[in-house]
Amino acid sequence: MEAVITLFLILPAILYIWNLFDSYPDALSGLFSPGFDFGGQRITVGLSIAALAGLYCSFYVSQIAPKILLDEKILGRQMDRGVRGSIGHLIRYLIIFIGLLLTFSLLGFSMTNVTIILSALGVGIGFGLQGIVNNFVSGLILLLKRPIREGDTIVLSEQWAQVKRIGMRATIIETFDKSEMVIPNADMINNHVTNWTLSNRQVRLSVPVGVDYGSDVSLVVETILACAKDNKSVMESPAPEVLFLNLGESSLDFKLRAWLQDADDLLTVKSQLYHQILKRFREKGITIPFPQRDLHLYGVASPGIESLENLEHGRSPEDAPV
Repeated sequence: MEAVITLFLILPAILYIWNLFDSYPDALSGLFSPGFDFGGQRITVGLSIAALAGLYCSFYVSQIAPKILLDEKILGRQMDRGVRGSIGHLIRYLIIFIGLLLTFSLLGFSMTNVTIILSALGVGIGFGLQGIVNNFVSGLILLLKRPIREGDTIVLSEQWAQVKRIGMRATIIETFDKSEMVIPNADMINNHVTNWTLSNRQVRLSVPVGVDYGSDVSLVVETILACAKDNKSVMESPAPEVLFLNLGESSLDFKLRAWLQDADDLLTVKSQLYHQILKRFREKGITIPFPQRDLHLYGVASPGIESLENLEHGRSPEDAPV
């Protein structure tokens, strides 16, 4: 854009030097005055350049103004990153909107004509751009209501991810596998999203554990609780606890509940606790059972049943009674 403006400033001087015009102002007038009529309004080259320059300036200001206003040393000192990002987006789009209005004004359009254009655009939106408008409105809701903020840890469709950027059309999230997903804002509003860090980053970890029916219950509780207290990521307050929940089909079912300071450590700490619990169970002789089933055979004797009975009594098929 700077090159275009420079060209239109130098070109009249070149035309004047070549004696194509009597003076530099005449060269400017001759270069910028050609145009065409549109809706009763004369659109000249000069007006078009001024409108493009104003639009370019609005885009440029929309990029630098939020960074200056929301700098941590100015207005953003007491704002977290999510708030600064939301307000920055709103300031950016507001400046662009004002720039568009100024562009129409420079071209000579009255607000009545602008209203007509916007009305026609609204009809087009109603027929063909419903999805885009829906995502745009959903983006405004995300930025204003802030149910999800940049940097939050969420679960969307059973996928753990971190919110990287909230735009006006889509939200970019990064999974724990470092893959980035572009999610339409309408999906973020309409679908079920679990936000683990909306009010704070603390999270409660639940670790189910099953042991054999012959195990010492007090020893099991003591061992599991010791593993939780020895883990540095587990908070001391609220204190971890072990609950005896159920007499299962094949096991005695317990559950460890512990609080973590940061939700991002949830899966890592759960893995660490399972490693420690399994190690200490083996040291103390506590066994973890697997599902068992008893098979009962009823009815008239058959060769298959006789073979099973022979094997049960330690006889080979050749030694079976005739």
